[in-house]
Amino acid sequence: MTRLQASRKTVLAVFMISTFAIGMTEYVVTGLLTQFAADLNVAVSTTGLLLSVYAISVAIFGPILSMITIKISAKPLLVGFMSLFIISNIIAATAPNFEVLLLSRLFSAIMHAPFFGLSMSIAVNISKPEKRPSAIAAVQGGLTIAVMLGVPFGSYIGGMFLWRYVFWFIASLGIIALIGLILVTPNLKPEVIPKLREELRIFKNKNVLFVIAIIIFGFSGVFTAYTFIEPMLHEFSGFGVKGITIGFLCFGTGAVIGNFISGKISPALLTERLILVLIILASVLALFTFLIQIPALAFVMCFLFGAGTFGTTPILNSKIILAGTEAPTLSGTIAASVFNLANSVGATLGSFFLNTGVSFMMITLIAAGMITFGAILTIITHKVEDKTLFLPVNG
Repeated sequence: MTRLQASRKTVLAVFMISTFAIGMTEYVVTGLLTQFAADLNVAVSTTGLLLSVYAISVAIFGPILSMITIKISAKPLLVGFMSLFIISNIIAATAPNFEVLLLSRLFSAIMHAPFFGLSMSIAVNISKPEKRPSAIAAVQGGLTIAVMLGVPFGSYIGGMFLWRYVFWFIASLGIIALIGLILVTPNLKPEVIPKLREELRIFKNKNVLFVIAIIIFGFSGVFTAYTFIEPMLHEFSGFGVKGITIGFLCFGTGAVIGNFISGKISPALLTERLILVLIILASVLALFTFLIQIPALAFVMCFLFGAGTFGTTPILNSKIILAGTEAPTLSGTIAASVFNLANSVGATLGSFFLNTGVSFMMITLIAAGMITFGAILTIITHKVEDKTLFLPVNG
């Protein structure tokens, strides 16, 4: 165990590189849609499928792949998943048409949730109880750094050169991550071979079901608003490309800071802090379109939006993984899948409201209302959950 603990930081660093690459693949397409449309001869509206298909595929196929591979050891699975990730990005970089590019997104999405789930599971297993939320935040941290740096960097590469270079860059990151996974990932053997029927009991766990409800019916409000940050900054703040880029950078900076601050929360205080963060996040969104009309405050609001969004994520991930004791293999995958389902639900609702003539201002208020509902669900959760699951234990 001493050797395992000594390499903990190195293992977490490799996981962060891996999740950075995966996060960049997921989100970088938002800044490349017009290039896809022009180069592959499709409508910009059609290129939006690259986002929605990815999110839905993560939510649906991630858990299925985890169930199929549940009895395989974590290390060879992580290596296999990262190999699939590299191949998918090479396919994207060489895609002759939009259909092949869309297929490459499906391959990337299939491994997303299982990879995050296994990484978080290993991170938890090699950490002391009080360090487990920070370990989960470290795995999630790669994705938040991708939002902060990877997405604008990828957009820059695509704008200066060609969008295909972005996917070659991500594939290169994947190769680096693959080498790291092979060299440092501990080959942990479960004391008991996982049984799918036993792990599926997680869907009868009231503690987990409440968190899933918070994410789908509350946290999804984040994506209802986030989907339209760019046009809102353009309309209310009067920003051009430079101002919008800085706004996204502020969002990403807040995301990274919020993620790692939340990772330091004691397991016993997770629910209480979640209530607080959701209330703050709802307040930020309720005021968002009013305050971003002042350019300087627009950057502050983007920062607070990012900090609240990704300050919430590691808390919710931790609550699912720590509460889902009957599903040590599936819990992390379920968490990643539920977040992507919330992404899809929120973005779809936002698009629906916008298409019916609802203003951006009203959309942010609706998003704030959804997150407030999530806070109410969290208050109820705090009253009924089994708090012994989050208390420090020996071992």
